[in-house]
Order: sequence, then structure tokens, then C-alpha cells
Amino acid sequence: MSAASRIRQQAFAFMRAVFRRLPLPEATRDRLRNRALSRVGDWSPPPPRGQVRAARRSGRALVRADEAAIGHVPAGLAGTLPSPLPATLVAFYLPQFHPFAQNDAWWGTGFTEWRNVTRALPQFEGHAQPRLPADLGFYDLRNPQVMRDQARLAADHGIGAFCFYFYWFSGQTLMEAPLRQWLADASIALPFCLCWANENWTRRWDGRNQDVLIGQQHTPEDDLAFIAHVAEYLRDRRALKVDGKPMLLVYRPQLLPDPKATAQRWRDWCRNHDIGEIHLAYVQSFERPDPREIGFDSAVEFPPNVVNPTSLSANQLLINPDYAGDVRDWRELAAESLAAPARPYRLHPGVNPGWDNEARRPGRGRVLLHASPRAYGDWLHATIHGRLADTPVDQRLVFINAWNEWAESAVLEPDQRLGHAWLAATRRALQSRQPAPRRPCVVIHAWYLEVLEELLQQVAASGIEARLLVTTTPDRVEAVQAMLQQVGTAAEILAYDNHGRDILPFLHVADRLLNENEDLVLKLHTKRSTHRDNGNQWRQDMLGALLGGERARAMVAAFQADPGLGLVAPAGHLLNAADYVGGNAEALAYLHARLGLPAAKNDAVFAAGSMYWVRLAALRPLLDAHLSPSEFDTERGQIDGTLAHALERLTGATVNAAGFRICDTVTALGGTARTDAAAYPYARPG
Repeated sequence: MSAASRIRQQAFAFMRAVFRRLPLPEATRDRLRNRALSRVGDWSPPPPRGQVRAARRSGRALVRADEAAIGHVPAGLAGTLPSPLPATLVAFYLPQFHPFAQNDAWWGTGFTEWRNVTRALPQFEGHAQPRLPADLGFYDLRNPQVMRDQARLAADHGIGAFCFYFYWFSGQTLMEAPLRQWLADASIALPFCLCWANENWTRRWDGRNQDVLIGQQHTPEDDLAFIAHVAEYLRDRRALKVDGKPMLLVYRPQLLPDPKATAQRWRDWCRNHDIGEIHLAYVQSFERPDPREIGFDSAVEFPPNVVNPTSLSANQLLINPDYAGDVRDWRELAAESLAAPARPYRLHPGVNPGWDNEARRPGRGRVLLHASPRAYGDWLHATIHGRLADTPVDQRLVFINAWNEWAESAVLEPDQRLGHAWLAATRRALQSRQPAPRRPCVVIHAWYLEVLEELLQQVAASGIEARLLVTTTPDRVEAVQAMLQQVGTAAEILAYDNHGRDILPFLHVADRLLNENEDLVLKLHTKRSTHRDNGNQWRQDMLGALLGGERARAMVAAFQADPGLGLVAPAGHLLNAADYVGGNAEALAYLHARLGLPAAKNDAVFAAGSMYWVRLAALRPLLDAHLSPSEFDTERGQIDGTLAHALERLTGATVNAAGFRICDTVTALGGTARTDAAAYPYARPG
């Protein structure tokens, strides 16, 4: 780095520190920030660099973009929609997925956004790129059936309208053909509105003034030409209305010379041309003025813009050693949004299902890590049923960024990794949440069938009422069915490949149960540990501590009495993770970054043997990471050093990161845990 560059970066850091301490109104702060970035944005220091390993273990595959991950949701499993809907969900929609002349000239013949999408590569371990479509495929919007299918899919999952980006440049429109097609198709019933993307279109994909491909020329004459052009959309029977007025959005009103005058011209024109009153809203993409001050009626939140989550760049394990992108924590978006103070003006909340523009900026994109369908659904649900609880239902609009921004990984449409998970989460968010069942679930992984009967008998003898699920391999399903019939026990049987030990099948089931509103689970497996001469004793010792006597009933009662209780291990089997790292150091480092866990602590504990009582919400950091099956090692009889072994050692860290407590059965029931240093008889420290 040159001395001049170093001085500029130091100056930028100093100015930023001073700016953050200034007691400025929000709108003023936004305006000054954007003005400064347009002039000295290139002075900004680069984000921290990730970690480059000398070599990586070949046994763990990179995340595959075309593989169904843990949490993949097939079509048709999302439940029913409430009637009436508690809010109108409006999803931003990008109409760029078709070739047109200007893109041919600027980017090459046949270019569509799909070219960007498919060129993306993972830049660090766990980076899920490229983001590939599933049910709708690499669609071409020139085919009218595509938009019909999109509208049906959206409506089926509770989306109340699309907000189409509209590209108008002083009389010239881009990408309008699909919208005209929608207007002409009477079979599509889904409402819509337009959002004028009134910034320059640049080669940098960021709306700034460098490398302009087609620019804006804002004039009073252009204001009138624009409103006359979009009048047909405002008159359409499907136009989204607010207070009975068709809605029109502007992406960046601050780029207009006089937004208040523009708004007045539009209103006058609509009154004089049989449209009547209109509802003008602007998008809080870069600035957040009071809409009334610029002649508008309302504002629309647009996460992840105008937020700056914690940097996670330095924690990432780089695949590309030259990666210069910026990795941030998506999980902070919801917390900031829900904690924001009420505004004195009309503000339509916004939510976001993720962000990663690596496809548009290879090797230097901005990634918001740790987005998940479940956390997105929580954010949406809290917005509808909490933040807007005092707003009349017919005035509740929530904007989602976005329906199909594939090159920015802001997508609700089905993808190959998670299927319909984002849509299913959207539908669930509209529903009122019901209390979880008070009875627990018991999940047994049956590999050694000669041990299964023992486990079934112990569960039956415990006297608890429970929902029983048994996972096994496809070749053992019939034998498991026969054994269940023999002992007179009803259970759901789920078949998975012999992969990931008992851990991977359990994660598949746990994710499903959490989506089904289950709360408490007893995790068991037919453990034999044939490499040890006391393997059977190990299993029996754990079963006795978890189920023996009245223990099971007492454990259910303990979880019901203590909402902060997350996981209970069998007494004597809660070990210090730092003492049992073994051959798992590399995988543990990867999982800490992948799950977004805090730095490892020396006092972290784990449930040895992987049998325990657990509140499913306590496993959220792990379940919401959506690990891929191919990340788990192929079974070769390993006794240590696999991803499954590493996950076992992260039970305590995972539970604590979710905000819950981990302890053993003695402590959970009011006793005092053993503190002697007796050697653990079933594994050696290392």
C-alpha cells in the first residue's frame, strides 16, 4: 500500500469516528453520509481479511449449491393461510430475467441476470454460492406462463402483491416488456405496484455515478412524461391501493431536484386524468427523511440498506485467498428493525431474507451471513403481530426485499438448497403462534437393531406420553416396523442414508419438528461403541440417567418449569470440551465460523455420547446454519475426527449461543453436580 493510500484510509477512519459521535437527526446523518461517500468513499479502508489455511482437510466437502441441505422444504408442506390475512405482504420484484437490446450491447448478446447468478463461486468455507433456482428454473420472462406461475406461488404463500422495479430514463424504459405482459394477462389476479428506480444505471451495479450506462435527466417535463406513461398501471384493477389510492414508490427521491414539486405535479396530473388521488411512498434505500417534508405520504423500509451490522470478515476461512469482500452479520438486521423507535410519519416496515451480491461483484461482494428461513420468519411474524399490532389490518403493509433478486441472494422463490423453505416461513409468519405441545418427542436413531428393543422398552417403562420417531437406513425400515409391532409401540419411521452417524438424521428430524412447533425432545440412539469393551455399559449408563425410575417425568417437568433450560445431559457425561478436542480442531474452527458462534471458551461443556434432553430452540444456531449432507464424512468406522464428532463437542457452545443453559440430570433436578476429577471411563482426553 502506498503512503498516500494509507493516509487517506487513516483520514477516512478519523472522519467516520467523528461523524458517528455527532448528535445529528437521522435524515441529516443519512444525507451527509451519502454526500461524503460520493466524494471520498474510495478512501474507506478495506474490510478485514479472512483466514488462509496452509491446507484444508480433504474429508469435508465444500457446500454444494445444488444439494438439498438440512431444512430443505419440498412443495406443499407449509400449512394453510389464515383468513383474512393479518397483513398485506408486498415483495419487491426484479424484471431483468429476459434478454433485451441494451443489455446485449452493454454485457454481451443474450445477457440476463442468470449469467451473473451462475458465475458466482464460494469465497470462504460455508459460503453458499451460487444460488440456484429450483421449481421455476432459469426462467425467461418473455414466456407469459412464468409470471402466472410466480403469481400463483406468491399468493399460495401469503404474498399480497408484487412491487415491480420500473426503469424509466427520460422517456426510455428498460425491462418493461414483462410488466406490459402482466397488464395484458387477465388471468393474473395478484395486485402490484411500481417502484421507479430513478437512479443512474451503472456498470458497478451500485447506483453511483461511476461507469454510467444510462443516466437520469430529472426535469419538470420528465415528471409529467413519467406519470403519463405509468398511468395505465395506476388505473389497472389490480393496482395495489392504500386508503383506496393506487400506490406509487420512488426508490431515491433525494435525486430529484425538487421532490415536493415532482409529487405535486404527479398528484395534479392524476386528478386531471381520471385517476384521482394517489399514495406516494419512497424507499429508505439511502436516506430517511420525513416523507411529508418532500410531499410524499409514506416511507418504506428497505433492509439491509442504511444499516451496518458487525463485521465477520476476519472469522471466515478463505477458499479464495485474494477475497476482498465484506462479510457482515445478517442476524442483527431483525433486532435493529424491531427495536427501532416509532416514527412520527407513516412507515411501512420492511424485512429481508438475506443478502449476498457476490454474483455481481466476484471476489469483492458484500455478504450478510447467517440468514435463515426460520429467523426471517421470526422477523416477519414479529413485524406483523408485534410491531404492527396496533395498526388496523387494512393498513398493515410489510415490504419484503425481495422476491427474486437472485444475484443478491435476496430471494423467496424456491432454490435447490432449501427448496420452499423461504416461502413456507412466509406463510407460517402470517399465522398466529400456538403453544407447543406439553408432551415431549422421543427421537431414536436405530443402526444396531439388536439394541432397539432395549430402548423401546425403556421409553415405554418411563411412563411418559411422547411422540416417538425412529430414524434408520432404508434397508432396515422393514425390520424396524416389525420390531415396533412386536413390542406394540406406534412410531413414525424416517429413512436416511448411513451418513453422519446419529447426528445428521437427528438434525433432519429436529429441523422438521421445530417447524411443526414441537419443543422438547429426548435424543437417543442404539449406541454400542464396538471399539470399546465397555460400549454397552456406556449406553446403559446414559439411558438410566435420562429415563430411569421417575427421571423422565421429572425431566419433562423441569423443562416446563424453567424456560431457560436448553439441554440436559446424563449425569457424569457432561465434559469440558477443551479437554476432548482430539482430531476435531479444524472442524471445530470451521463450525464456529459456519454457525456464527462466539469465540471458543475454555469452560465450554458438551454432552458426551450424544444422548440428552433438549429444547429444540436451543439448537437454533446449528439448525439455522443449514449444513449440507455432503459436509459430513463418509462412514469408514471412524472413532474421532469427523464432522459429527465435532458437532458433538459443540453442544454446549450451541445451546449457550441460543441463550439457553446446559447442565446434567442431577443439576436439572436440584442436585449438586460432581466436582471430583475422576477419569471419564468412556473416552480419553486429548
